[in-house]
Amino acid sequence: MPETVEFKSNGGTASGYLVRPESGHGPGILVVQEWWGLNPGIKEMAGRLAAGGFTALVPDLFHGEIAAHDEMDKAASLMTTLPPDRAARDMSGAVDFLVHDEGATGEKVGVVGFCMGGMLSLIIAANRGDVVAAAVPFYGFPQGDSEPDWSGLTAVVRGHMAENDDFFPPAAAQALETKLRDLGKDVTFTVYPGTGHAFMGPADAFGTLDNDLAAEIWPGVIEFLHNQLG
Repeated sequence: MPETVEFKSNGGTASGYLVRPESGHGPGILVVQEWWGLNPGIKEMAGRLAAGGFTALVPDLFHGEIAAHDEMDKAASLMTTLPPDRAARDMSGAVDFLVHDEGATGEKVGVVGFCMGGMLSLIIAANRGDVVAAAVPFYGFPQGDSEPDWSGLTAVVRGHMAENDDFFPPAAAQALETKLRDLGKDVTFTVYPGTGHAFMGPADAFGTLDNDLAAEIWPGVIEFLHNQLG
Protein backbone atom coordinates (compact mmCIF):
# COMPACT_ATOMS: atom_id res chain seq x y z
CA MET A 1 0.00 0.00 0.00
CA PRO A 2 1.21 3.53 -0.69
CA GLU A 3 2.27 5.52 2.33
CA THR A 4 3.50 8.97 3.28
CA VAL A 5 7.01 8.91 4.68
CA GLU A 6 9.29 11.51 6.22
CA PHE A 7 13.03 11.73 5.74
CA LYS A 8 15.90 13.97 6.77
CA SER A 9 16.63 16.96 4.56
CA ASN A 10 19.78 18.86 5.52
CA GLY A 11 18.95 19.32 9.19
CA GLY A 12 15.19 19.43 8.67
CA THR A 13 12.59 17.00 7.42
CA ALA A 14 10.69 16.51 4.19
CA SER A 15 7.95 14.12 3.17
CA GLY A 16 7.07 12.02 0.19
CA TYR A 17 4.78 9.44 -1.33
CA LEU A 18 6.22 5.91 -1.20
CA VAL A 19 4.88 2.90 -3.06
CA ARG A 20 6.45 -0.53 -3.01
CA PRO A 21 6.28 -3.42 -5.46
CA GLU A 22 4.03 -6.39 -4.70
CA SER A 23 7.01 -8.35 -3.39
CA GLY A 24 7.83 -5.57 -0.95
CA HIS A 25 11.38 -5.28 -2.28
CA GLY A 26 12.85 -3.69 -5.39
CA PRO A 27 15.47 -1.20 -6.58
CA GLY A 28 14.86 2.35 -5.42
CA ILE A 29 13.56 4.95 -7.86
CA LEU A 30 13.28 8.65 -7.10
CA VAL A 31 10.24 10.01 -8.99
CA VAL A 32 10.26 13.77 -9.55
CA GLN A 33 7.00 15.66 -9.94
CA GLU A 34 5.73 17.97 -12.65
CA TRP A 35 4.89 21.58 -11.86
CA TRP A 36 1.46 20.53 -10.55
CA GLY A 37 2.93 19.16 -7.33
CA LEU A 38 2.39 15.80 -5.65
CA ASN A 39 -0.88 15.16 -7.48
CA PRO A 40 -2.70 12.00 -8.61
CA GLY A 41 -0.87 11.97 -11.96
CA ILE A 42 2.62 11.66 -10.48
CA LYS A 43 1.32 9.17 -7.92
CA GLU A 44 0.03 7.08 -10.83
CA MET A 45 3.46 7.12 -12.46
CA ALA A 46 5.04 6.01 -9.18
CA GLY A 47 2.49 3.22 -9.04
CA ARG A 48 3.45 2.10 -12.53
CA LEU A 49 7.09 1.91 -11.44
CA ALA A 50 6.10 -0.12 -8.40
CA ALA A 51 4.13 -2.46 -10.68
CA GLY A 52 7.37 -2.84 -12.64
CA GLY A 53 9.20 -4.07 -9.55
CA PHE A 54 10.63 -0.87 -8.06
CA THR A 55 10.39 0.93 -4.74
CA ALA A 56 9.27 4.40 -5.86
CA LEU A 57 9.45 7.58 -3.78
CA VAL A 58 8.05 10.96 -4.85
CA PRO A 59 9.37 13.76 -2.62
CA ASP A 60 6.83 16.56 -2.07
CA LEU A 61 8.94 19.41 -3.41
CA PHE A 62 6.16 21.99 -3.00
CA HIS A 63 5.58 21.04 0.65
CA GLY A 64 1.84 20.48 0.36
CA GLU A 65 1.03 22.97 -2.42
CA ILE A 66 -0.79 21.56 -5.46
CA ALA A 67 -2.08 23.23 -8.63
CA ALA A 68 -5.10 21.83 -10.46
CA HIS A 69 -4.75 21.15 -14.17
CA ASP A 70 -6.79 24.28 -14.96
CA GLU A 71 -4.47 26.40 -12.78
CA MET A 72 -1.46 26.72 -15.04
CA ASP A 73 -0.60 30.17 -13.71
CA LYS A 74 -0.46 28.75 -10.20
CA ALA A 75 1.61 25.79 -11.38
CA ALA A 76 4.05 28.13 -13.13
CA SER A 77 4.30 30.24 -9.98
CA LEU A 78 4.93 27.19 -7.80
CA MET A 79 7.71 26.11 -10.13
CA THR A 80 9.41 29.50 -10.49
CA THR A 81 9.27 30.24 -6.75
CA LEU A 82 10.51 26.79 -5.70
CA PRO A 83 13.78 27.45 -3.81
CA PRO A 84 16.40 25.52 -5.82
CA ASP A 85 18.51 24.77 -2.76
CA ARG A 86 15.51 23.37 -0.88
CA ALA A 87 14.51 21.19 -3.84
CA ALA A 88 18.07 19.90 -4.08
CA ARG A 89 18.13 19.09 -0.36
CA ASP A 90 14.76 17.34 -0.47
CA MET A 91 15.71 15.23 -3.49
CA SER A 92 19.04 14.33 -1.90
CA GLY A 93 17.27 13.37 1.31
CA ALA A 94 14.88 11.18 -0.66
CA VAL A 95 17.83 9.50 -2.38
CA ASP A 96 19.39 8.76 1.00
CA PHE A 97 16.07 7.38 2.24
CA LEU A 98 15.99 4.94 -0.68
CA VAL A 99 19.61 3.91 -0.19
CA HIS A 100 18.93 2.97 3.44
CA ASP A 101 15.36 1.67 3.11
CA GLU A 102 15.08 -2.06 3.80
CA GLY A 103 12.68 -2.53 0.90
CA ALA A 104 14.84 -0.72 -1.66
CA THR A 105 17.37 -3.26 -2.84
CA GLY A 106 20.88 -2.42 -3.99
CA GLU A 107 23.27 0.41 -3.24
CA LYS A 108 22.31 2.49 -6.29
CA VAL A 109 19.08 4.24 -7.23
CA GLY A 110 17.46 5.53 -10.38
CA VAL A 111 15.53 8.70 -11.04
CA VAL A 112 12.57 9.33 -13.31
CA GLY A 113 11.11 12.80 -13.80
CA PHE A 114 8.54 14.57 -15.92
CA CYS A 115 8.60 18.18 -17.22
CA MET A 116 10.02 20.20 -14.31
CA GLY A 117 10.87 16.82 -12.81
CA GLY A 118 12.75 15.84 -15.94
CA MET A 119 14.96 18.88 -15.49
CA LEU A 120 15.41 18.18 -11.78
CA SER A 121 16.12 14.50 -12.38
CA LEU A 122 19.24 15.42 -14.30
CA ILE A 123 20.29 17.92 -11.65
CA ILE A 124 20.03 15.36 -8.83
CA ALA A 125 21.82 12.79 -11.01
CA ALA A 126 24.72 15.24 -11.41
CA ASN A 127 24.67 16.25 -7.75
CA ARG A 128 24.47 12.67 -6.43
CA GLY A 129 26.59 10.73 -8.86
CA ASP A 130 27.73 8.67 -5.89
CA VAL A 131 24.45 6.73 -5.87
CA VAL A 132 22.29 7.73 -8.87
CA ALA A 133 23.11 5.15 -11.54
CA ALA A 134 20.26 5.68 -14.02
CA ALA A 135 18.18 8.68 -15.06
CA VAL A 136 15.08 8.85 -17.26
CA PRO A 137 13.97 12.44 -17.86
CA PHE A 138 10.77 13.01 -19.80
CA TYR A 139 10.40 16.30 -21.76
CA GLY A 140 12.57 18.28 -19.37
CA PHE A 141 16.25 19.15 -18.91
CA PRO A 142 18.35 21.97 -17.39
CA GLN A 143 19.05 24.94 -19.62
CA GLY A 144 21.39 27.90 -19.26
CA ASP A 145 21.96 29.01 -15.69
CA SER A 146 20.02 26.02 -14.35
CA GLU A 147 22.63 23.56 -15.59
CA PRO A 148 24.56 21.83 -12.81
CA ASP A 149 28.23 20.89 -12.69
CA TRP A 150 28.09 17.93 -15.04
CA SER A 151 31.39 16.49 -13.84
CA GLY A 152 29.52 14.58 -11.13
CA LEU A 153 27.16 12.83 -13.55
CA THR A 154 27.86 9.09 -13.60
CA ALA A 155 24.37 7.81 -14.37
CA VAL A 156 23.39 6.31 -17.69
CA VAL A 157 20.77 8.70 -19.08
CA ARG A 158 17.94 7.83 -21.46
CA GLY A 159 15.71 10.84 -22.03
CA HIS A 160 12.40 11.09 -23.89
CA MET A 161 11.61 14.46 -25.46
CA ALA A 162 8.75 15.98 -27.45
CA GLU A 163 9.12 17.39 -30.95
CA ASN A 164 6.67 20.25 -30.37
CA ASP A 165 7.70 21.70 -27.02
CA ASP A 166 8.07 25.41 -26.29
CA PHE A 167 9.17 24.70 -22.71
CA PHE A 168 12.03 22.35 -23.58
CA PRO A 169 12.80 22.67 -27.32
CA PRO A 170 14.18 19.59 -29.09
CA ALA A 171 17.09 21.54 -30.58
CA ALA A 172 18.20 22.45 -27.06
CA ALA A 173 17.83 18.83 -25.98
CA GLN A 174 20.01 17.68 -28.84
CA ALA A 175 22.60 20.35 -28.05
CA LEU A 176 22.75 19.21 -24.42
CA GLU A 177 23.05 15.59 -25.50
CA THR A 178 26.04 16.50 -27.69
CA LYS A 179 27.61 18.52 -24.88
CA LEU A 180 27.29 15.68 -22.38
CA ARG A 181 28.56 13.07 -24.80
CA ASP A 182 31.56 15.25 -25.50
CA LEU A 183 32.18 15.15 -21.74
CA GLY A 184 32.21 11.36 -21.91
CA LYS A 185 28.73 10.85 -20.45
CA ASP A 186 26.44 8.00 -21.53
CA VAL A 187 23.46 10.11 -22.58
CA THR A 188 20.80 9.60 -25.24
CA PHE A 189 17.81 11.88 -25.76
CA THR A 190 15.13 10.55 -28.10
CA VAL A 191 12.83 13.12 -29.71
CA TYR A 192 9.51 11.61 -30.78
CA PRO A 193 8.05 13.02 -34.03
CA GLY A 194 4.65 14.60 -33.80
CA THR A 195 4.55 14.69 -30.01
CA GLY A 196 3.76 17.60 -27.73
CA HIS A 197 4.94 18.44 -24.24
CA ALA A 198 3.62 16.07 -21.54
CA PHE A 199 2.77 13.29 -23.98
CA MET A 200 2.99 10.78 -21.10
CA GLY A 201 0.82 12.75 -18.65
CA PRO A 202 -2.15 10.59 -17.62
CA ALA A 203 -4.41 13.59 -16.94
CA ASP A 204 -3.77 14.97 -20.46
CA ALA A 205 -3.65 18.56 -19.16
CA PHE A 206 -2.25 19.89 -22.46
CA GLY A 207 -4.28 17.66 -24.77
CA THR A 208 -1.07 15.97 -25.91
CA LEU A 209 -1.36 12.54 -24.28
CA ASP A 210 -0.30 9.80 -26.71
CA ASN A 211 -1.47 6.52 -25.18
CA ASP A 212 -0.05 4.38 -27.98
CA LEU A 213 3.40 5.94 -27.65
CA ALA A 214 3.28 5.74 -23.86
CA ALA A 215 2.46 2.04 -24.08
CA GLU A 216 5.39 1.60 -26.48
CA ILE A 217 7.92 3.52 -24.38
CA TRP A 218 7.13 2.30 -20.89
CA PRO A 219 8.28 -1.35 -21.12
CA GLY A 220 11.65 -0.10 -22.38
CA VAL A 221 11.92 2.26 -19.40
CA ILE A 222 11.28 -0.60 -16.98
CA GLU A 223 13.80 -2.83 -18.77
CA PHE A 224 16.43 -0.08 -18.84
CA LEU A 225 16.07 0.62 -15.11
CA HIS A 226 16.32 -3.06 -14.23
CA ASN A 227 19.39 -3.43 -16.44
CA GLN A 228 21.10 -0.58 -14.63
CA LEU A 229 19.91 -1.27 -11.09
CA GLY A 230 19.12 -4.98 -10.92
